[in-house]
Amino acid sequence: MNQYIKLLKMGCFNREEVAGFTGNIHTADTLLYTQKKKRYIASIRRNLYTALSLETGEPVCTPYQIASHISDDSYVSHHSAFEYYGMANQVFSEVYVSSTSKFNDFEFDGRHYIRIYSKWLDGVTTIGKVRVTDLERTVVDNIKDFTKIGGFEELLHCLSMVTYLSSEMLLRYLYKYDNQFLWQKTGYILSNFSNMKLEKDFFDTCKKESKNSVRYLYEELKYENPIYAKECGLFVPRNMISLLNEGGESLV
Repeated sequence: MNQYIKLLKMGCFNREEVAGFTGNIHTADTLLYTQKKKRYIASIRRNLYTALSLETGEPVCTPYQIASHISDDSYVSHHSAFEYYGMANQVFSEVYVSSTSKFNDFEFDGRHYIRIYSKWLDGVTTIGKVRVTDLERTVVDNIKDFTKIGGFEELLHCLSMVTYLSSEMLLRYLYKYDNQFLWQKTGYILSNFSNMKLEKDFFDTCKKESKNSVRYLYEELKYENPIYAKECGLFVPRNMISLLNEGGESLV
């Protein structure tokens, strides 16, 4: 039982970490085998385990802790980061995990863990046993990839729950991505949210870095009778106001 208590405190662990207190990898393998047979632990994926609650039989690790333990540099990102911060309109069955190292997507306990390749670790913070993007990078990442993750309306709902953002940090990540279209999208979308208290200089910088490019905010708009937002060079939804006030509740 003492061994189980050690594993319980660790929450998520791999065989190398278990070997750290058993003395060697062979003893660790034996312990993992016996603990799994007793249903004290469960295998999440190859060489990743979680302790199970003796009361409920459920994993003691949250999906966010699991995501943070897949590899040495894995962390919660995109919509899952909004969920972690309590700013998501919906809780997805997918858990989005960014990392520079490769791993295959997998399923565990009803959740699908999806890897998103990342070139850098800026803006990743550690909170307890969870590695997660800070709020500014979470916002930038979600704006960058909303057509692949969550969709536009879900993005707007999440942004409506953000009460403050640092212009300095947003600019840091935007310069890091160095993507002209991302500058356009970020400037336009965030200009609709006065709740974030962003300075005019921030939007002036977004406009300058957009370099007079003309694009659709997302491809489907080509078929949706959009309007042209001249200030940012984007074709945007004609029903933007209704999207921002869906259900009669203002999001700005």
